[in-house]
Amino acid sequence: MKTRIRKRILDHPVRFTLKSLLLFALLYLMVGAMAPFFSCPEVRETTVSGFDLSKFRQGTSGCDRAGIVETNESAWEERMRLFGRAKERIVLATFDMRPGESTKDILAVLLNRADAGVQVQILVDGISGLVRMEGKELFYALSSHPNVEIRLYNKPNLFTPWKLQGRMHDKYIIVDEEAYLLGGRNTFDYFIGACTDKNISLDREVLVYNTQPGNRDSSLYELEAYFESVWNQKDCRPFHKDESLAEKEKVKEQRAMLEERFQSLLVSHPQLFDESWDYGAHTYEAGAIRLLANPTTIYSKEPVVFYQLTRLMEEARERVVIQSPYVVCNDYMYSRLRELKEQVPDTRLILNAVENGDNFVASSDYLRHKEEILDTGISLYEYDGGISNHGKSILIDEDLSVIGSYNLDLRSSYLDTELMLVIESKELNRELEGYVKAMEADSRKVLDGKNYEIPAHLTPGKAPLWKRAAWKIFGFVIQPFRGLI
Repeated sequence: MKTRIRKRILDHPVRFTLKSLLLFALLYLMVGAMAPFFSCPEVRETTVSGFDLSKFRQGTSGCDRAGIVETNESAWEERMRLFGRAKERIVLATFDMRPGESTKDILAVLLNRADAGVQVQILVDGISGLVRMEGKELFYALSSHPNVEIRLYNKPNLFTPWKLQGRMHDKYIIVDEEAYLLGGRNTFDYFIGACTDKNISLDREVLVYNTQPGNRDSSLYELEAYFESVWNQKDCRPFHKDESLAEKEKVKEQRAMLEERFQSLLVSHPQLFDESWDYGAHTYEAGAIRLLANPTTIYSKEPVVFYQLTRLMEEARERVVIQSPYVVCNDYMYSRLRELKEQVPDTRLILNAVENGDNFVASSDYLRHKEEILDTGISLYEYDGGISNHGKSILIDEDLSVIGSYNLDLRSSYLDTELMLVIESKELNRELEGYVKAMEADSRKVLDGKNYEIPAHLTPGKAPLWKRAAWKIFGFVIQPFRGLI
C-alpha cells in the first residue's frame, strides 16, 4: 500500500506537467489560429482612388464572348469538353477537391491530356488538400505524372497556427488561350454531374470564350496573370510531385482505372470530345469583362472585392439584385449596404432560407442578425426551393452581370482569396435575370424578424425543434468568432 501511494505521489507531477503542456499546446493553437484574424482592415485610400468605374462598360463588343453554366450536369459536360480540347495547358484552381464519380471523370480526362503532352497545373486550398486528398492514391496517380503539378495554397502547419485561417476560395479553369470557366463550384459530386440526387447543391459559373487567342485585350490573360501570382507564392507548396509514386502498385491501379474510365467516356459521350463544337454559337457577345480580386496574402485582407462590388452597384440607374448563399456582416458592411439602398431604391437580396441552406454556422448567425440586415432597407428574400443554392451573382441594371466565388460574409470579405467577374452583356444579363427571378418566385419575402410574405404555391420548409434550438444557442456562442465564418 505504501509503495502504491509513493508511486502516485511521484507520478503526479509528471501527469500535471503533461496536462499543462497539452493545455498550453491547445491554447497556442486556438489563440494562434484566431487572434491574427480578428481585426478587419479598412479600405485603403489607394483602393478607393484606383477604382475606375469607366472600365466596366465599353459600349462595343470585344474579343470575348460569355455564357452561363447553370446546372450541375452542364458543369460536368463543360469540364469534359474544355479539358478534352486542350492542346498546351490546363489550369484548375479549386477550393475543395474530393474523391467521387465526377472527380474521377475529371482526373481521367486530365490524365489523358497529360499523356498527350499538355501541361496540367492544379491549385487547391491547403486545408482541403490535406483533408480530402492526402493519402489517396487517386490523386497520386495524377500528381506523379511528369506533365502534372499539383500545389496546395497555404498547407496547414501546426507550428505556425497564425497562418491557418488564410484560405484560397477561388474556383476557375483556364484552357490554353481559348476559354476559361469561373464561378462558385467546388470540384466534387455535390456541385458537378448527376451521379447522385440526394446530396447536391445548385451553383453557377460563367464561361468566357476568347475569339482571338493572342489578343491581350481578352480577360483570359488577366485571370492567367492572377493565377501565376498565386501559384508562385512561397506558401503554395507541391503536393507529392515525386514521380516514383507512379511505381507503387495502388497508384498504378488508380492510373489504370482512370485510363479505362477515359475510354468509357469517349464511347458514352463522344459529342463532348468533338472538336468541331463551336463556342461562338453557344455564347453571347460581350463588351468589357473585368476581374475583381481580393489580396492573395494568407493574412487578414483589405475588403477589396466587397468595396468594389458596392461601388459598382451604387452606379446602377434602375435596379440591383444580389444573390448570396448566406449573409454575415459587420458594421462597415451594413453601412455600405445602407448607402447602396439610398442610391438604388430597387435593391434586393436573395439568400437561402435557413431550412434550405447547407451552412449551419452562417444560418445561426443570420437568425441572430436578421433585424440588422433588414435595417439596411434592402428588400430581403429567403429562397425556399427545397435545395441549397450556392451561387453568388449580382444583376446591375440590364447590362452588367457579376458571377464568382464571393459570399456576402466576413470570411469572403476579410480572410479568403475571392474572385468575381463583371460582364457587360445584355443577353447574358437577360439569361441570368431569368434564373434569379425563378429563385425569387420560390422565395418568401421577409417583412420583419418574424413575418413573411409567402407566394401561394410555396410551402415553407420546417426545421425540427432541436435544430431551431441549436441555431439559437450556436448563434449566441459564435459571436466572438463570427469574423471567421
